Amino acid sequence: MPPRLAPLRDKPITFAHRGARAHAPENTIEAFQLGLRLGATGLESDVWITKDRIAVLDHDGSVGSLLRRRPIDSVLRADLPDHIPSLAEFYDEVGTNFEFSLDMKDPAAFEAVVSDAKNAGAEERLWLCHPSFDQVVEWRHHTEALLVDSTRLSRIKEGPERRALRLRDHGVDAINLRNVDWTGGLVATFHRFGRFALGWDAQHTREIVSLIDIGIDGVFSDHVDRLSESLELYYPTIDPADEPTIDVADGAEQAPSDEGLSNEGPNE
Repeated sequence: MPPRLAPLRDKPITFAHRGARAHAPENTIEAFQLGLRLGATGLESDVWITKDRIAVLDHDGSVGSLLRRRPIDSVLRADLPDHIPSLAEFYDEVGTNFEFSLDMKDPAAFEAVVSDAKNAGAEERLWLCHPSFDQVVEWRHHTEALLVDSTRLSRIKEGPERRALRLRDHGVDAINLRNVDWTGGLVATFHRFGRFALGWDAQHTREIVSLIDIGIDGVFSDHVDRLSESLELYYPTIDPADEPTIDVADGAEQAPSDEGLSNEGPNE
């Protein structure tokens, strides 16, 4: 059954938040690779810059013992814990055949991020997220990556329609709101201006299904298995054995039988 509202793309991107965080240590090469094996079509992480200007993937942005934490921008890449990958290492180990969303925790990492993505041939599948509207607008002049306004509905003082217009006029590609902020009408508003609608913190199946049903363009979750199962409800994978066949003798197309198929949707 198709969703009530359609996304701008053929189907929504399923972003594995910090890799397959519910299944492996977050923001590690292992977690990212596992996320893809579990069916994610996108990955998500957070990026910081080291003292020697290397973009690295970590959530907190600090390392060391509890009483001696140091910000990553004061530490050389070689002195970071082994589990923290650089962005270049990420592309080398994980590849580029997926959408990749980066929460730009340190805007100073921008140049290194874009350089690494270009070197990997992945800039056009890179989504750069930041809570400052002015910051993402400034980045528009320096990258072909997709730019994302990460905010909350309560912070959009001018209202959703005016924000959607501003995003379009400044070349910002998407808006990212927490899953509970989204409604079908709100998704339709941003779609009307050609802007992608992304929803984060969708951890339960009911939340993921609800977002897909109203036409969301991308969903972020720690639970990649739930993402994949929910997407399959609306966009089932076609088994080659179920596809129509052609009778070579007379060219007649044999349609697959609908016996045993249910008309019930995922919410019924």
